[in-house]
Amino acid sequence: MTAPEQAAVLADPDEHRGGTGTARFVLTKIAEALISIVLVIVLFFFLFRMLPGDPVAAMTRDRVTSPQQIAELREKMGLDKPVFVQFGTYFWNLLHGDLGESRLLNNGRPVADMIGERLWPTILLVGSATLLAVLLGLWLGIRAAWRRDSFFDRSQTGIALTLWSVPQFWLGLMLLVVTGGLFPSRGMHSPDAAPDVLSQTLDVLHHLVLPCVTLLAVFYAQYMLIMRSSLLGEMNADYLTTARAKGLRDDLVRRRHAVPNALLPTTTLVFMQFGHVLAGAVTVEAVFSWPGLGQLTYEALHGPDLPVLQGVFTVLASAVVLMNLLAELLYRVLDPRVRTS
Repeated sequence: MTAPEQAAVLADPDEHRGGTGTARFVLTKIAEALISIVLVIVLFFFLFRMLPGDPVAAMTRDRVTSPQQIAELREKMGLDKPVFVQFGTYFWNLLHGDLGESRLLNNGRPVADMIGERLWPTILLVGSATLLAVLLGLWLGIRAAWRRDSFFDRSQTGIALTLWSVPQFWLGLMLLVVTGGLFPSRGMHSPDAAPDVLSQTLDVLHHLVLPCVTLLAVFYAQYMLIMRSSLLGEMNADYLTTARAKGLRDDLVRRRHAVPNALLPTTTLVFMQFGHVLAGAVTVEAVFSWPGLGQLTYEALHGPDLPVLQGVFTVLASAVVLMNLLAELLYRVLDPRVRTS
């Protein structure tokens, strides 16, 4: 092998292998993600069967129903069959894109349609909170690390640790008390809002403030602390000493050299922690009656409406697994050490 060919192999071993290493890695991670989703589906199906309450009894609570009618309802819903037979039917329908039909909230309505209606509000809430939390967390983490042991560093670290330990629903309730009606406390729309696009947009943003701030206050802390820790690990590196020796200003050393290298753990954390933001959205949406998947889950638990619960948790769990898959793939792209390991 010639010297240029040896240099190419050392530069990118995956390329020398014809990309087989990368392809094998991607296929392995996809297979692991699919297995995780299947295991989650199995777990949720049997876990929800352990919830107290009978869906048929909940449906007929305010009606005079004979035992024969109850038996017919159970047969229609498939509840008279063994639980493993119920799971086989559910899984087969799920493979064909059928999440079932609601039994209580909207009797007979497809669960997929209900989830589709509630998906956008959740994406708006979680997406806005995540974006603001990342921006705020990175900015505070960089400043805190660069001013290590200063009053700013100690105070911001203390505030972040405190907020990170606060339950989301409790913080939401406290915000409702503190703001004193300054922002809407329920729903996503006001009935008296003007029908034009600008008024409707401002109305939604007005309703979004409190639930978004609740999620933001809790989740920005992890990004700040990870960014601070990562940047502190880079500050004594030799390449920063070399950059300073060349005469670069301190802010240029931080912005051009230290921060880009310290961003890697935080970048992947954004994807990996997406599931925690979704989990927090369930309780926050319940507190503020935000019409998203979290509120739908809260309503379905009262039945329990098993098809709705299974459908929502399948969608949320699949989103979490997908985000973790993207994080692992992104980490391999951003960090050459992973590609060569």
